[in-house]
Amino acid sequence: MIAKHHVTVIAIGNGTASKESEMFVAELIAEVSTPLAYMVVSEAGASVYSASKLAAEEFPQFDVSLRSAVSIARRLQDPLAELVKIDPKAIGVGQYQHDMPKNRMDTALGGVVEGCVNQVGVDLNTASFSLLSYIAGINSTVAKNIVAYRENCGRFTNHKQLLKVAKLGPKAYEQCAGFLRIDKGDNVLDSTGVHPESYQAAQQLLAICGFTLNDVQNGAVQELPARVKAHGEDRLAKEIGIGEPTLRDIVAELVRPGRDPRDELPKPLLRTDVMDLKDLKPGMELTGTVRNVIDFGAFVDIGVHEDGLVHVSQLSNQYIRHPSQVVKVGDIVKVKVLEVDVARKRISLTMKGVSQTIS
Repeated sequence: MIAKHHVTVIAIGNGTASKESEMFVAELIAEVSTPLAYMVVSEAGASVYSASKLAAEEFPQFDVSLRSAVSIARRLQDPLAELVKIDPKAIGVGQYQHDMPKNRMDTALGGVVEGCVNQVGVDLNTASFSLLSYIAGINSTVAKNIVAYRENCGRFTNHKQLLKVAKLGPKAYEQCAGFLRIDKGDNVLDSTGVHPESYQAAQQLLAICGFTLNDVQNGAVQELPARVKAHGEDRLAKEIGIGEPTLRDIVAELVRPGRDPRDELPKPLLRTDVMDLKDLKPGMELTGTVRNVIDFGAFVDIGVHEDGLVHVSQLSNQYIRHPSQVVKVGDIVKVKVLEVDVARKRISLTMKGVSQTIS
């Protein structure tokens, strides 16, 4: 199957039999000739998704276990696009979530999801309706209409086509257009976070600084920030008729069209083998992924059968009240082994005095 489907990465859920699956995959990797790696991903909420109406609509031909497997694989490909399909509470957001008033909890978590989706932006031609429904100005009905329009009329090539979508009026367009990206559209600005209302300002900016839209397309505007600075931000903003913060945002988008802010985050840690608990020795430095953060510390997956514990007192050289001040689930961190108790299957780790620069 690996050879037939050209598999390069295997996603393993961190639930039941995760370590056994990891060991099996590691042995498999040693046997195959093609480059292959694996990564353990959180499967929190995967069972909720697989039994949902949305999963049944997406994969009517699959049973619940296969839908769950698809969800786990997609979490490695595009976590944001997959996790928005699940009620945020089902992802496991802390040990006190049931003590909070339900409505306040839903509002707070929904706001965080909306903030993330709009900050990153979505590809108008590939986003699912669940992802689109979190975009400002778009509700689930309009999101379904966008997907239906795409299926009936083909891919979007410019933002103006959104006005042909049923129930998407000028006001909704004004709100959503800046968060919807169109790759390889009629205008290179369609792939940026620049709102269509600011296209003229962006073109004026380019002209004043001696560039064209073709230069943006070809990635030849790296000098733009320096020229803007030389011209003077305040003077340039007044000349074009926009605010300085808007000017800075436009410059950042033009320098890197199609930019995804997630590209600046550390890359996921892919593994090809599993170490044994007996291989660990005090003083060893390892790279791992934070799997869970609780009041007394953080559990880190370092590629052995058990996750190691970094106690809250070992997370930082400075005093911290809670581990969440230093780490969050999914972080790639460097740790040093303090102690290994093979009989009780416990690993004590520290992040003190360990450089966190990860190449």
